[in-house]
Amino acid sequence: MPSPPAPDPAVPAAPRAVTVLSVATRGPHSGLIVAVPEAEPAVARHRERLDGTAPLGVPAHITVLFPFLAPGRIHPSVLVELEHLFAAVGRFSFRLERTDWFGEDVLWLAPADPVPFRALTLRVYEAFPACPPFEGEFDEIIPHLTVGHGHPVDDLRAAEAAVQEHLPIEAHATAVSLMTQRTPGGRWTRAASFTLG
Repeated sequence: MPSPPAPDPAVPAAPRAVTVLSVATRGPHSGLIVAVPEAEPAVARHRERLDGTAPLGVPAHITVLFPFLAPGRIHPSVLVELEHLFAAVGRFSFRLERTDWFGEDVLWLAPADPVPFRALTLRVYEAFPACPPFEGEFDEIIPHLTVGHGHPVDDLRAAEAAVQEHLPIEAHATAVSLMTQRTPGGRWTRAASFTLG
């Protein structure tokens, strides 16, 4: 497949948009994430104010696949399949080294190497093709740790400056968590954890 043409530096790039834990289908939802406890000292107080999922029980994380199956469809056989799927993937270390933005609406932390996270996403999607990432809304998978979204840009930029003082953050992916809701828009709980091999 031919490579796309290089962007013209004279033409400003269009801002990227992303849906953050907001999809067309009504919940309750489930999702697969890599929790990043190493980032909590840098982002927890900002996420609590600026990321609506934090007060609902979602830890600092990088999404593997959202939305996953509706919670009522996650039977024991699904859990066994996920366990085998993730056990075949080695643990890996990663570094969150910079902030980035989707437009002026979403502030996030970028892993230096997004490839291992993309590989996890594609692995789950291949096993569960009825669950495209973000319902297939985006052509590109961009692994990220959301710090805040949907708030005034000045508040997000203040959080960005504070978080940048903690960078880089060294972290380790050792497991994938299955997060579920009981009601649409309700709290999230960790329903299962799958150790990486």
